[in-house]
Amino acid sequence: MPDRKSKVEPALARRGDMREPYSYRHDPAVPKFPDDRPIIIFDGYCALCSGWAQFVLRHDPRGVYRLLPAQSPLGRALYVHYGLDPEDYATNILIADGVAWFKSEGSIRMAEGLGAPWTLAAIFRVLPCFIRDRLYGWIARNRLRLFGKRETCYVPEQHHQDRFLA
Repeated sequence: MPDRKSKVEPALARRGDMREPYSYRHDPAVPKFPDDRPIIIFDGYCALCSGWAQFVLRHDPRGVYRLLPAQSPLGRALYVHYGLDPEDYATNILIADGVAWFKSEGSIRMAEGLGAPWTLAAIFRVLPCFIRDRLYGWIARNRLRLFGKRETCYVPEQHHQDRFLA
């Protein structure tokens, strides 16, 4: 039986979300950056998104993830590289092993990377991707109204500076 990843990737590729792994390395508009660990790109002004970044920092004691505000030059370049609007951060991006994951699949993979009990987020895969992404899209469109907007872009505490790329 094929693994779950092989079922998800073709569906994303049909939607146009997939690119060759590490494709950003060949894009002169994307500055070079360390990509030896998974990277979460998030809206640093969104209270929900920056809250997610804080959650990851609290529940990732192994330091699996690096974080990157979308408003940084590198974050913006990656949004543009993946064909996303660099002014409307409608999705977090997870870059793992050079592959970008968006919307619900990206969020599930982020949670899984935190280890137990967060790996239970995989249960959301029982829902078809189009339903998960529709729900994700509704939350993304309404996140600032529902959760608020920060006055300034999220800045990590000093002891977490090494976990951020910008």
